[in-house]
Amino acid sequence: MKSQQIRQEFLDFFESKKHNIVPSSPMVLKNDPTLMFTNAGMVPFKEYFLGQKNAIDKRVADTQKCLRVSGKHNDLEEVGKDTYHHTMFEMLGNWSFGDYFKKEAIAWAWELLVDVLKVDKDCLYVTVFEGAEEDALDYDQEAYDLWKQYISEDRIINGNKKDNFWEMGAQGPCGPCSEIHVDIRSAEEKAKVSGKSLVNMDHPQVVEIWNLVFMEFNRKADGSLEKLPAQHVDTGMGFERLCMVLQNKQSNYDTDVFTPLIREVEAITNNDYGKNEETDIAIRVISDHVRAVAFAIADGQLPSNTGAGYVIRRILRRAIRYGFTFLNVKEPFIYKLVATLTKQMGEYFPELKSQNQLVTNVIKEEELSFLRALDQGLVLLDGVIKNTKGSEVSGKKAFELYDTYGFPIDLTALILSEKGMTLNETEFKIELEKQKNRSRAAAVVETDDWVVLYEDDDEEFIGYDTLEANIKITRYRKVSSIKDGDLYQLVFNMTPFYAEGGGQVGDKGYLEVNNGNVIYIVDTKKENNLIIHFAKSLPKDPTQIFKVVVDGKQRHRTACNHTATHLLHQALREILGTHVEQKGSSVHSKSLRFDFSHFTKLTTDELRDVEDYVNARISSKIPLEEFRNIPMETAIEKGAMALFGEKYGDTVRAIQFGSSVELCGGIHVQNTSDIWHFKITSESAIAAGIRRIEAITNDATKEFYFESNRVYSEIKELLKNPANPQKAIVDLQDENTVLKKQLEALLKDKAKNLKGDLIHEVENINGINFLAKKIDLDQNSIKDLAFDLGNQLDNLFLLVGSESDGKAFLTCYIAKNLVEEKKLDAGKVVRELGKLIHGGGGGQPYFATAGGRNPEGIEKALEESKRYIA
Repeated sequence: MKSQQIRQEFLDFFESKKHNIVPSSPMVLKNDPTLMFTNAGMVPFKEYFLGQKNAIDKRVADTQKCLRVSGKHNDLEEVGKDTYHHTMFEMLGNWSFGDYFKKEAIAWAWELLVDVLKVDKDCLYVTVFEGAEEDALDYDQEAYDLWKQYISEDRIINGNKKDNFWEMGAQGPCGPCSEIHVDIRSAEEKAKVSGKSLVNMDHPQVVEIWNLVFMEFNRKADGSLEKLPAQHVDTGMGFERLCMVLQNKQSNYDTDVFTPLIREVEAITNNDYGKNEETDIAIRVISDHVRAVAFAIADGQLPSNTGAGYVIRRILRRAIRYGFTFLNVKEPFIYKLVATLTKQMGEYFPELKSQNQLVTNVIKEEELSFLRALDQGLVLLDGVIKNTKGSEVSGKKAFELYDTYGFPIDLTALILSEKGMTLNETEFKIELEKQKNRSRAAAVVETDDWVVLYEDDDEEFIGYDTLEANIKITRYRKVSSIKDGDLYQLVFNMTPFYAEGGGQVGDKGYLEVNNGNVIYIVDTKKENNLIIHFAKSLPKDPTQIFKVVVDGKQRHRTACNHTATHLLHQALREILGTHVEQKGSSVHSKSLRFDFSHFTKLTTDELRDVEDYVNARISSKIPLEEFRNIPMETAIEKGAMALFGEKYGDTVRAIQFGSSVELCGGIHVQNTSDIWHFKITSESAIAAGIRRIEAITNDATKEFYFESNRVYSEIKELLKNPANPQKAIVDLQDENTVLKKQLEALLKDKAKNLKGDLIHEVENINGINFLAKKIDLDQNSIKDLAFDLGNQLDNLFLLVGSESDGKAFLTCYIAKNLVEEKKLDAGKVVRELGKLIHGGGGGQPYFATAGGRNPEGIEKALEESKRYIA
């Protein structure tokens, strides 16, 4: 059975059980402060399990793209080394939100696996939760009694809290689970060792295939458990492992989920899979990682140096270095696999098709960049090796290469071993642990339990219509971190504060308390469908009714910038072409940033056209047309654009300004004239095929033009207020060019006259013509002088000191015959003597320069130079 058919069989089965089949949510999470990526199938449904949103569909099934490379679920270093761990994987799942529970979940799991998919029941084992004394949790007798209707009791295994009690994290929904394991070993192996003894023992052929989680508790901050208002079912089955079982393979990588990619890697790199373990691991790593990276980029996450972008860059670089080291590929090739992946999975995941060119371009550019970094790292490592006394290289030096230049530590170790050297791994691990501890300390957030003051099913957002309201605080909790200190998170029964989302910053404002005092709201974010207001303190009596007020000035400036992004998007598509798609935005009160797909730098004329287009719509005073809670299909019919990587519900909000129509939950002006004026401040590339425009509107634009006018007036005044300032500047530049040429001629004459004087000062020491002298010339003239003297005098060793603008310079010239015969090196001379002027430098063995910030050290450097020829 092909993988596409297996996926469809699963979905069709649960559709027959009255489940609504929903599409996979984006793998990259944009508005969840607790997670960067979807790491389990339940993540898109967290708000239902937490009771913070009512599920319209009580039964749901899907296949969810997941990524596990950081935090608690971190499989990255295992990927490729074994045959069943992956970074990106599909999790097939069926869900019940307060509808059915253990009986149906167990019955349907057995029916699908054994009756529909024809998995041999004699290969299956199941586990049930054995209980946990510390949580006062009993043995899951109900699950055991249900399972024994389908499977012999000797195949039902007790599981401990680690394996059979599933938790979302340190806090939140949790519950006992039953895992289904499959033993795909040969009959001979099964006869020797019982599969029962290998369950949960990391055996590559005795693996967990499906986990049925019975969510019925909430883990509180103090570690205690409380019952959830309703019982839920959350199941997750590894699609890749299921394919391995149904296709009678011994490895996930032998299934048709991976074999097309593996064959393509073989063809591109001229390596065969299945002949050498190191090569096999490399091919598995690349085949796995290209999936993770491609899906992440298609979902809107570009590789970068921070956050989720850094995770994606790290995955891709791991693939590149495995190809570089073990497949001997020194040029980009992973980008070529995107076409194969798209052909294989694009039918079910259309984002791969629509973003194909972008994904290909970004991966290729990242490969080129990292391969250049590897070349640079090889040179730096060579320098470390040369400066190492003995055969052991410092772990601190290796860590510097790893941390500062991104040079892989395993590649360092491999190169050292080839040269008969070793790495001090203990030192490296100490430095790495220090860095991890610093990162952990900065990231740790301690979160108390919610203190619930009022039960409120639906927190209403009223910020589209008003900036103030009388509210109740329905719940609050304290959060602490090194970065922000102690803060309180407040939830209101209704709120005018917009929560950060869709690229727009969260609102700020205040909450009025007694005697005219206020508590400032410093930020607003959304978590699991709750709008959370961050405050430095808590009212003495939080049960009162309070007036809250949004900072109107900041809100208006932000609204101007947000509306401008819509008009900018329209302008770019109109002027550059419909290939332009939004790839990200950041909307603050002071400025806006807009990322979009385009293949070349915008010309000056194109930027002017874009500005003119937006400003024409501002001048046209186009009113806002807002469509709230309309069906998604209706919005699309109106011409609304759905943005890549965004998760939309059945009903949406559409924003229209003339012919610009977009799905958007953000805050906007009532009329485009409120924006006043739009000004682009920069345009740049941020990735292959991705451009970024930064711009300002309203007050910021007024300030921009005011400052520009002030600078212009000052320049005119400096130029003595000419009638034509532009011509005055050109005349000044022409005059400067003439003066420069005259100065150069004078310096050449000075150097020529100086050369005759210097020849008479040359000393002959041990057959070497030596001169160390401080002179008053610029660096170019000193260089010309040095080579002139070298052409006139044999065996010359020359060191010149000079000073300019409070900085010190050293120039060293050594005749080439001295470099070869006496092993003298000008680069080494200036590096060592450069310390005396508090600087450094380098160059070639016969000519080198150094600069420093201590002119007083020049004389000492000149004196010290004699020791090189003594």
